[in-house]
Amino acid sequence: MIYRPSCLILSVATAICLILPGCGCSRDKSDTSASEHAASELGALPDSVPEDGFVKMKIYPIGGSLARVFNDLNQVHVDEAKNIGISPIESPRSAWQIKRPIKHIESCDEYFVDNLTHSVPYLVPEASSLLKEIGQRFNDSLQARGGGNYKLKVTSVLRTRGAVKKLRKRNINATEESAHQFGTTFDISYTKFICDSMTVARTQEDLKNLLGEVLKQLRDEQKCYVKYERKQGCFHITARKYKQ
Repeated sequence: MIYRPSCLILSVATAICLILPGCGCSRDKSDTSASEHAASELGALPDSVPEDGFVKMKIYPIGGSLARVFNDLNQVHVDEAKNIGISPIESPRSAWQIKRPIKHIESCDEYFVDNLTHSVPYLVPEASSLLKEIGQRFNDSLQARGGGNYKLKVTSVLRTRGAVKKLRKRNINATEESAHQFGTTFDISYTKFICDSMTVARTQEDLKNLLGEVLKQLRDEQKCYVKYERKQGCFHITARKYKQ
């Protein structure tokens, strides 16, 4: 569903209120998080891979290590994010000032949205479409190489300025000018994958490299910028403006 400013106060603002300290909102203990509900609905198993019985998968080279290939600078991400994204959100009230439509994302066949603690699950349409395409290509590639029901895990999405400042205190990679503030950027874990069923067991390393193949294709198609984050164990991905 795509949200425009008229209904953002009931969606984005509410979600933002839950991650901003001292805003007067709280989450009832009886409430179930979106990710927990999605896991129940989708039957998702823990984000781990089996301990044995692996079936190795054919992995194709991408021209270097993941860290070397996916090394787009933060400023490159930020510049593109400013070009196609929303204005950074300072508070729930500032959600009214969003001029671009944004889309709520939730767990689906293509990916699983983690229990977000420093971000909210909203993206501009370009980024939402990119995320879905990454998941679709990952699933298709996995099935083409013998199967296995694994799903990508989204660990961070839209962040407020306050959330970015809070993260900077403990995370060296959470820069003051983060592309996550513009609704164009999301993180996908490469250390954890959601296993929907125990069909064909795959290694975490193979799944990570398969995801790398998918991202390399999309990056070559000029659909995104990608940074391989070592300490955070994720791919930091920013959507690019559609090319005609």
